[in-house]
Amino acid sequence: FAFDEIAAPLTPVDGQRIAMDRTHRWAKRCLDHHDRSGSSQALFGIVQGGRYDDLRAESARVLAGMEFAGYGIGGTFTKNDLVTTLGVVNAILPEDKPRHLLGIGEPEDLFIGVENGVDTFECVAATRIARGATHNTKHGTINIENEKYRSMLEPLEKDCDCYTCKNYSAAYLSHIYRAHEMLAATLGSIHNLRFIVR
Repeated sequence: FAFDEIAAPLTPVDGQRIAMDRTHRWAKRCLDHHDRSGSSQALFGIVQGGRYDDLRAESARVLAGMEFAGYGIGGTFTKNDLVTTLGVVNAILPEDKPRHLLGIGEPEDLFIGVENGVDTFECVAATRIARGATHNTKHGTINIENEKYRSMLEPLEKDCDCYTCKNYSAAYLSHIYRAHEMLAATLGSIHNLRFIVR
């Protein structure tokens, strides 16, 4: 990804424009250097503009005019902002190049992204929530430290094929989280990452 500047969500429009314009200048410099270097690595430009649809559209147009291998859609989103922003941006970005949504990793956000033209995602959410004893399941997120999991001798999810669910009970996971064992976050991360992939 080319360098970008993300302004805080509540930054007024003037501040968002300054950050967006800087992002565009950096995008051009990154692309020029990338082209001169002869690198075969893909380089993506990042659309910014905060919660302002006109800035988002402008950013998408400016970056679409540059020969990037693909495009990232950056920023801070609420669920309501996400659909609108993706609609504005993806109507402008080239359809024949991948669109990557930065920092989105909650399961429902993935569906929103795909439904609105996004191809790829990345986020630390799966591992971050695992460190706090929270796990994604088909029935929603759960906290494994809750009382009901202390004696649950079956896996976290019976039909999950991850290493954690195949080898450990929910009760064991609950125990190692409460005991502050380092293995807890590792096993939780394995499950959450597999859940997201599935």
